[in-house]
Amino acid sequence: MEREDRLMAHSTMLHVRVDEEIKTQASEALAAMGLSVSDAVRILLKRVVNDQAFPLELKVPNAATRAAMEEARAIAQSRAARFSSADTLLDGLEKTR
Repeated sequence: MEREDRLMAHSTMLHVRVDEEIKTQASEALAAMGLSVSDAVRILLKRVVNDQAFPLELKVPNAATRAAMEEARAIAQSRAARFSSADTLLDGLEKTR
């Protein structure tokens, strides 16, 4: 039996939900590297198995970062600017120096 046949005989299906735009962008970027999304997932899982760790550094955000993330989400949801003009933005930046 050829290697590919052996791999297919022992493979299983993995279903993952992901935002359609992220999938499209990732597919395009991976295709430019000569990879499919399935290839990338297999590589990720193989690294997890081999290294017994996630291949990217993951950190829990600190309180200031969490607050900034929440503020960014609120601004994005309300579609409202935090500053009424560029001048007030620059004034706000100057005050935090």
